[in-house]
Amino acid sequence: MTTIDAGAEAPDFTLPADNGETVSLSAFRGQKVALFFYPKDDTSGCTKEAIAFSGLLDDFKAANTAVIGMSPDSAAKHDKFKAKHDLTVTLASDEEKTTLEAYGVWVEKSMYGRKYMGVERSTFLIDADGKIAQVWRKVKVPGHAEAVLEAAVALNG
Repeated sequence: MTTIDAGAEAPDFTLPADNGETVSLSAFRGQKVALFFYPKDDTSGCTKEAIAFSGLLDDFKAANTAVIGMSPDSAAKHDKFKAKHDLTVTLASDEEKTTLEAYGVWVEKSMYGRKYMGVERSTFLIDADGKIAQVWRKVKVPGHAEAVLEAAVALNG
Protein backbone atom coordinates (compact mmCIF):
# COMPACT_ATOMS: atom_id res chain seq x y z
CA MET A 1 0.00 0.00 0.00
CA THR A 2 1.18 3.50 -0.83
CA THR A 3 1.72 5.92 2.01
CA ILE A 4 2.30 9.59 1.33
CA ASP A 5 3.75 11.83 3.98
CA ALA A 6 4.41 15.54 4.36
CA GLY A 7 7.15 16.74 2.03
CA ALA A 8 6.24 14.34 -0.80
CA GLU A 9 5.05 15.50 -4.20
CA ALA A 10 1.24 15.32 -4.31
CA PRO A 11 0.09 12.82 -6.97
CA ASP A 12 -1.65 14.72 -9.77
CA PHE A 13 -5.08 13.69 -11.01
CA THR A 14 -7.70 14.66 -13.55
CA LEU A 15 -11.13 13.36 -12.62
CA PRO A 16 -14.79 13.99 -13.34
CA ALA A 17 -16.37 16.37 -10.84
CA ASP A 18 -19.81 17.65 -10.04
CA ASN A 19 -21.68 19.86 -12.55
CA GLY A 20 -20.18 17.97 -15.52
CA GLU A 21 -16.76 19.55 -14.89
CA THR A 22 -13.38 17.89 -14.58
CA VAL A 23 -10.90 18.77 -11.86
CA SER A 24 -7.10 18.49 -12.01
CA LEU A 25 -4.77 19.05 -9.11
CA SER A 26 -2.21 20.68 -11.44
CA ALA A 27 -4.76 23.39 -12.32
CA PHE A 28 -4.39 24.71 -8.76
CA ARG A 29 -0.61 25.24 -8.92
CA GLY A 30 0.17 28.55 -7.22
CA GLN A 31 -2.46 28.09 -4.55
CA LYS A 32 -2.92 25.64 -1.71
CA VAL A 33 -5.38 22.76 -1.88
CA ALA A 34 -7.22 21.05 0.97
CA LEU A 35 -7.98 17.61 -0.50
CA PHE A 36 -10.32 15.58 1.67
CA PHE A 37 -11.12 11.94 0.97
CA TYR A 38 -14.37 10.54 2.31
CA PRO A 39 -16.06 7.14 2.01
CA LYS A 40 -19.54 7.82 0.61
CA ASP A 41 -21.98 10.56 -0.34
CA ASP A 42 -24.98 11.11 1.91
CA THR A 43 -23.78 9.15 4.93
CA SER A 44 -23.80 10.83 8.33
CA GLY A 45 -20.08 11.56 8.85
CA CYS A 46 -19.40 12.36 5.20
CA THR A 47 -22.33 14.77 5.04
CA LYS A 48 -21.20 16.57 8.22
CA GLU A 49 -17.64 16.82 6.87
CA ALA A 50 -18.73 18.19 3.47
CA ILE A 51 -21.07 20.70 5.15
CA ALA A 52 -18.25 21.84 7.48
CA PHE A 53 -15.82 22.40 4.58
CA SER A 54 -18.56 24.17 2.55
CA GLY A 55 -19.34 26.44 5.51
CA LEU A 56 -15.70 27.52 5.69
CA LEU A 57 -15.14 27.83 1.93
CA ASP A 58 -14.93 31.65 1.98
CA ASP A 59 -12.30 31.44 4.74
CA PHE A 60 -10.34 28.87 2.71
CA LYS A 61 -10.54 31.15 -0.36
CA ALA A 62 -9.26 34.07 1.76
CA ALA A 63 -6.30 31.81 2.67
CA ASN A 64 -5.64 31.14 -1.07
CA THR A 65 -6.75 27.53 -0.60
CA ALA A 66 -9.03 25.49 -2.88
CA VAL A 67 -11.11 22.71 -1.30
CA ILE A 68 -11.75 19.43 -3.10
CA GLY A 69 -13.63 16.45 -1.69
CA MET A 70 -13.15 13.04 -3.27
CA SER A 71 -14.90 9.68 -3.01
CA PRO A 72 -15.51 6.70 -5.30
CA ASP A 73 -19.10 7.86 -5.89
CA SER A 74 -20.10 8.92 -9.42
CA ALA A 75 -20.21 12.55 -10.51
CA ALA A 76 -24.01 12.23 -10.89
CA LYS A 77 -24.26 11.08 -7.28
CA HIS A 78 -22.08 14.03 -6.23
CA ASP A 79 -24.51 16.40 -8.00
CA LYS A 80 -27.43 15.02 -5.98
CA PHE A 81 -25.40 15.14 -2.75
CA LYS A 82 -24.42 18.78 -3.35
CA ALA A 83 -27.98 19.83 -4.22
CA LYS A 84 -29.50 18.04 -1.22
CA HIS A 85 -27.14 19.67 1.30
CA ASP A 86 -26.32 23.00 -0.45
CA LEU A 87 -22.63 22.06 -0.64
CA THR A 88 -20.26 24.55 -2.25
CA VAL A 89 -17.01 22.56 -2.35
CA THR A 90 -15.87 20.79 -5.53
CA LEU A 91 -16.47 17.03 -5.38
CA ALA A 92 -14.29 14.78 -7.53
CA SER A 93 -15.34 11.28 -8.55
CA ASP A 94 -12.73 8.50 -8.47
CA GLU A 95 -14.78 5.49 -9.50
CA GLU A 96 -11.62 3.70 -10.73
CA LYS A 97 -9.95 4.40 -7.35
CA THR A 98 -6.60 5.26 -8.97
CA THR A 99 -6.21 8.54 -7.07
CA LEU A 100 -7.51 6.98 -3.85
CA GLU A 101 -4.81 4.32 -4.21
CA ALA A 102 -2.12 6.88 -5.15
CA TYR A 103 -2.78 8.72 -1.89
CA GLY A 104 -2.94 5.49 0.12
CA VAL A 105 -6.50 6.02 1.33
CA TRP A 106 -8.12 2.98 -0.41
CA VAL A 107 -7.55 0.50 2.42
CA GLU A 108 -8.84 -2.69 3.94
CA LYS A 109 -11.39 -1.89 6.62
CA SER A 110 -13.25 -4.07 9.06
CA MET A 111 -16.77 -3.76 10.45
CA TYR A 112 -18.43 -6.34 12.63
CA GLY A 113 -15.66 -8.78 11.74
CA ARG A 114 -16.23 -8.40 8.00
CA LYS A 115 -13.27 -7.15 5.97
CA TYR A 116 -13.82 -4.95 2.93
CA MET A 117 -12.07 -2.26 0.89
CA GLY A 118 -13.03 1.34 1.51
CA VAL A 119 -11.85 4.92 1.84
CA GLU A 120 -9.98 5.89 4.99
CA ARG A 121 -11.26 9.38 5.84
CA SER A 122 -8.14 11.48 5.28
CA THR A 123 -7.17 15.04 4.35
CA PHE A 124 -4.05 16.29 2.60
CA LEU A 125 -3.05 19.95 2.68
CA ILE A 126 -1.03 20.62 -0.47
CA ASP A 127 1.14 23.71 -0.75
CA ALA A 128 1.27 26.11 -3.71
CA ASP A 129 4.20 24.14 -5.22
CA GLY A 130 2.27 20.84 -5.22
CA LYS A 131 3.97 19.28 -2.18
CA ILE A 132 2.14 17.69 0.73
CA ALA A 133 2.34 20.13 3.65
CA GLN A 134 0.26 18.20 6.19
CA VAL A 135 -1.67 14.92 6.41
CA TRP A 136 -4.60 13.93 8.62
CA ARG A 137 -5.49 10.23 8.64
CA LYS A 138 -8.43 8.44 10.26
CA VAL A 139 -10.11 11.80 10.61
CA LYS A 140 -12.75 12.47 13.24
CA VAL A 141 -15.19 14.95 11.68
CA PRO A 142 -15.98 17.37 14.56
CA GLY A 143 -13.56 20.31 14.37
CA HIS A 144 -11.62 18.82 11.46
CA ALA A 145 -12.43 21.41 8.77
CA GLU A 146 -11.46 24.14 11.25
CA ALA A 147 -8.12 22.43 11.96
CA VAL A 148 -7.38 22.19 8.22
CA LEU A 149 -8.28 25.86 7.76
CA GLU A 150 -5.98 26.83 10.63
CA ALA A 151 -3.13 24.87 9.00
CA ALA A 152 -3.85 26.46 5.59
CA VAL A 153 -3.77 29.95 7.08
CA ALA A 154 -0.49 29.16 8.86
CA LEU A 155 1.05 27.85 5.62
CA ASN A 156 2.21 30.91 3.73
CA GLY A 157 1.97 30.89 -0.03
